[in-house]
Amino acid sequence: MAKAHRPRCGWAGSDPLYIAYHDQEWGVPLHDERRLFEMLILEGAQAGLSWITILRKRDNYRAAFDGFDPHKMARYGERKVQTLLNNPGIVRNRLKVAAAINNAKMLLALQEQEGSLDEYLWRYVDGEPIVNTWRGLKEVPPRTPLSDAVSKDLARRGFKFVGSTICYAFMQAVGMVNDHTTDCFRHRELASKRRR
Repeated sequence: MAKAHRPRCGWAGSDPLYIAYHDQEWGVPLHDERRLFEMLILEGAQAGLSWITILRKRDNYRAAFDGFDPHKMARYGERKVQTLLNNPGIVRNRLKVAAAINNAKMLLALQEQEGSLDEYLWRYVDGEPIVNTWRGLKEVPPRTPLSDAVSKDLARRGFKFVGSTICYAFMQAVGMVNDHTTDCFRHRELASKRRR
């Protein structure tokens, strides 16, 4: 159970699911290929919605999208698309569903060219998280020149729902960037573990 008295980033709020996500996942360097792909899809699904909405649907997403297996997702046809669009456990937006399937195909191509999504992404930060020192949420930018570069290259490779703001949220989530505010207990914990 999360300790409520610990100082946290202001966005963590009081929802136990959000607090657990903040305390255990957000900003932790992630190198698991499947989970990186999952987060890329979920960040795209979140566009225009709150992240807590996606967190509450995450298990449903995992079930609906075959555990985010890109090989299976790349073969989805119109029947599967209709099944997904009828699934109340996910965001039933045709463009977002189509983007997830498209991005599975683009991921397979990227893996052939770059070795892995993990290698490709972490090269942008030389294999180490960027540790920022924001004092409050108002200082945290919605995008950066680095997220612009990632976004531009992913789009060039054919990925969808990878705008710079989505890419920056993704980079924060998977620990490429430590954007916990300096008053948050996780900022120091993660900054002290930079070497993987």
